[in-house]
Amino acid sequence: MKKKFVVETTYCIAVAAIPEAFYSDIARNDAQHDEWVQLLAIDEIDGDLTTPGYTETLTPEFLKAHPTLLVDTRHFDPRFTSRLLEAIGDIDDQTDGVLFHGENMQALSLMRTRYQQQVRCVYIDPPFNTSEASLLYKNEYRHATWMTLLQQGVLCAKPMLNEESVVGVAIDDFENDNLSKLLESVFGSSGRLGTLVVETKPSGRTNDRFLATCHEYYHFFGLPGTTAQIRFFPLSREAAAAYSEVDEIGAFRWRDFLRTGGFSTPEERPNSFYPIYYNPASREIRLDCFPGAIEILPLDSNGRRRVWRKTPPSFWRHVSRREIKIEQRASGVWKVLLIDRIKEGTRPKSVWVDRRYDAASHGTKLLKKLFGEAGFGFPKALGATRDVLYVTLGESVDGEVLDYFAGSGTTGHAVIDLNREDGGRRRFLLVEAAYYFDTVLLPRIKKVSFTPDWRDGKPDGLVAGDKAERSPRMVKVIRLESYEDTLNNLGMQRSDEQQLLLDGREAGGRDGLKEQYVLRYMLDVETRGSRSLLNVRDFVDPTAYRLDVKRPGSDESRAVHVDLLETFNWLIGLTVRHIAAPQTFNAAFERDGEKRLLLKGRLKQEDDGLYWFRTVSGTTSDGRRTLVIWRKLSGEAEQDNLVLDAWFTRQGYSAKDSEFDLIYVNGGNNLENLKTPDDLWKVRLIEEDFRRLMFDVEGL
Repeated sequence: MKKKFVVETTYCIAVAAIPEAFYSDIARNDAQHDEWVQLLAIDEIDGDLTTPGYTETLTPEFLKAHPTLLVDTRHFDPRFTSRLLEAIGDIDDQTDGVLFHGENMQALSLMRTRYQQQVRCVYIDPPFNTSEASLLYKNEYRHATWMTLLQQGVLCAKPMLNEESVVGVAIDDFENDNLSKLLESVFGSSGRLGTLVVETKPSGRTNDRFLATCHEYYHFFGLPGTTAQIRFFPLSREAAAAYSEVDEIGAFRWRDFLRTGGFSTPEERPNSFYPIYYNPASREIRLDCFPGAIEILPLDSNGRRRVWRKTPPSFWRHVSRREIKIEQRASGVWKVLLIDRIKEGTRPKSVWVDRRYDAASHGTKLLKKLFGEAGFGFPKALGATRDVLYVTLGESVDGEVLDYFAGSGTTGHAVIDLNREDGGRRRFLLVEAAYYFDTVLLPRIKKVSFTPDWRDGKPDGLVAGDKAERSPRMVKVIRLESYEDTLNNLGMQRSDEQQLLLDGREAGGRDGLKEQYVLRYMLDVETRGSRSLLNVRDFVDPTAYRLDVKRPGSDESRAVHVDLLETFNWLIGLTVRHIAAPQTFNAAFERDGEKRLLLKGRLKQEDDGLYWFRTVSGTTSDGRRTLVIWRKLSGEAEQDNLVLDAWFTRQGYSAKDSEFDLIYVNGGNNLENLKTPDDLWKVRLIEEDFRRLMFDVEGL
């Protein structure tokens, strides 16, 4: 088993994040224009005295007036995209979401190094294993298969968690007990944070045998010894209005100092039963009797002995802060009141009932508002997902949210909404393998990034001000090689004599020669060098590594160029800071009197240059500042390395400098090398680490 190649990387970049120098090229791109018309109905945007409206030929002024439009680099040639990425600068810092189109286990294994201990919340809504149909994942799995599916994913995601992380998994009654046990087996009983019940179908399921099921469960876990903190819901307007008085500290209300209800008797709380003395004339309050004072005991309306809310020391601290007052009611009874300051919110309860959690109204109907039709079965209610993320992310407003059963993209939508509300920079990582990645999930992210409000597939108002500034800046789209692609690209190397022997009658049958040959020799030896299994000999041109990739939703395949640069970034866990545009050079050579090859003059940077370089810089997950140098090799090693040395010096690099801790280069080279403090070489071959990390599946 190996990790999968990235076969395509594209970026959806908000106009606001793009330098204006690119606006003219964007406005002239017909494919981008047509997508915006079809998906966002920009042709129905009217202008006014201050804002330009739509014209068939787009203008830079129109783009500037609509900063949340996402420019999809898939519509542009590679040269434009590379120039744009270089101009934008800090790539990962501006990336607010990553969408993986591929099998969830393969995506998790590829992203695991990059996001090690960085994911703040894993939220998944897996197939429920019931009779309700799902579009891709078979809902009615055999029990053991379903359990394995869930367990593998959770175990693969676990290294990406830290002590503050929360894992939330949605489920219904059918597999609820089994899921709970599975999660406890992974995280331990100390990792259990709680179980939430949400009413998702107020009308109830009509096909149930007995009770009409109207709820789903959400199980929450953290790592053993978790320090995860729940975030309180804001007070409602009605609740906040009760805090009608204000002092120099803030809003408050007066609350009865008498404790009632459970554990409110002197026998249960003896330290909280004591008299309070009060002089109505001087308003003096004391705990000992003094002249002119009346005695007030904690008695309820029936004259039964109760206790105060605080012990004497705590009561006296409140008195010293002027947070106690005593007043006489019309009945003549004296009441002791305590300041109750407005809370930041209310602790979320374990049962949620709200119309916003209705999956039909706020899931299916919401998709109809976005697209004119649902296009996806059983989407989650946006309100339920939004509130689950709100409470599980704690006070963090900039953490990663991972959903590897992304479906229609509700989790990404919820993250975008949360960021617009409070200005946070939470980032979503979504994984989906099905065809609706392109028909629902990706279009949905593009739509809600443009504006939050939709009706009949068209914008119902445009976003502006703070909400526009808080919209996604960049969404990266990663497409992975599939399992079928790997098999389709296996190349066999077999002689005629071997084939004749395998075709013989005696070679067949259980445990026969043919079966043993396939299992023990063919898949190990004959397929060596297949591009799907990694052929490092083809790294001589990093732009020309090709695979036959199946088109989504069909059996047709097409040849595509594998994105070796992006694949390697993920393999080494690189947080990308800068991706340079390619540079090309020509060079002339000569030999000196001792037959040593020398450059004749300097490198000449030319558009059609033979020698191609492209660099990526960033930081690995263990904090190493890293430079990755990709180049095209001519086949003349002496010339290639002489050009590399000259280019390296021209860029101002030096292996001796402390600017980078690691330098990767494809192809053998003569760059000066040093050992790092941990006894590793500073300059490394891309091919060596690429192969090692591609087949490193420990823990998967």
